Amino acid sequence: MSLPKPRRRFVDLSIYLENDVLSDPPPLAPKITYQKHADTLPEFMAMLPGTRPEDYPEGEAAAAEWVTLTTHNGTHLDAPWHFHSTQDAKNGGSRPSITIDEVPLEWCFQNGVKLDFRHFPDGYVATAADVESELTRIGHTLQPLDIVVVNTRAGSRYGHPDYLGAGCGMGYEATMYLLERGVRLTGTDAWSWDAPFSYTAKKVAETGNKALIWEGHKAGRDIGYCHLEKLHNLEALPPHGFTISCFPHKIRGASAGWTRAVAIFEDGAIA
Repeated sequence: MSLPKPRRRFVDLSIYLENDVLSDPPPLAPKITYQKHADTLPEFMAMLPGTRPEDYPEGEAAAAEWVTLTTHNGTHLDAPWHFHSTQDAKNGGSRPSITIDEVPLEWCFQNGVKLDFRHFPDGYVATAADVESELTRIGHTLQPLDIVVVNTRAGSRYGHPDYLGAGCGMGYEATMYLLERGVRLTGTDAWSWDAPFSYTAKKVAETGNKALIWEGHKAGRDIGYCHLEKLHNLEALPPHGFTISCFPHKIRGASAGWTRAVAIFEDGAIA
């Protein structure tokens, strides 16, 4: 029997959760312990008293894994609570920041827009003018709740020793440019929405300007928003014409949640 032609095409925008691939500073790296089918026999026999290994087909119980993570490992969605304890100072008045379980689901399934910033050098801080120029180039006018993802040089460096320091960052004014136009969810293929810490530390030391610290994240104090970090495969996307789905794991009171982010193209179309 032939299967019907798919009406949609899905493009995976997520990295793996895996051991021994550089995706985070080593102290924050995920740790996965794999259990094979025979490894869990003692657990099954404890739950099913009186059973013996030979009672299980070919002596196999279940494969399973123990996983040690932070909520910021892998491709994940940051909630406003991660950025600051309050949000919306410039959007109706400061209030307690929402946690990941409180993020409106409507924010997480919307039309996608890609900004191609791969040409910017590592550590560059993108400006509002950069965002406006790129939107003009791709011929897109931002709509409320568009999900805007930023393709940086970091995407091509994932898993390499220089990944954590690769790619440009989104500064305060670039972030506010998006938020003031109704965007509430953004994303990057870099380790952080902001420029890599190594570059920020150098600029702060040189200028004494403490406002540069985490400036893109801290825009959430003024208008609450979420962003995706450690996206992947953004170079496969056109500038627009697709939907992004990035629902986060529902962790009570948390600052972030893991997501399997995907881009969806109707009728299988992809540029």
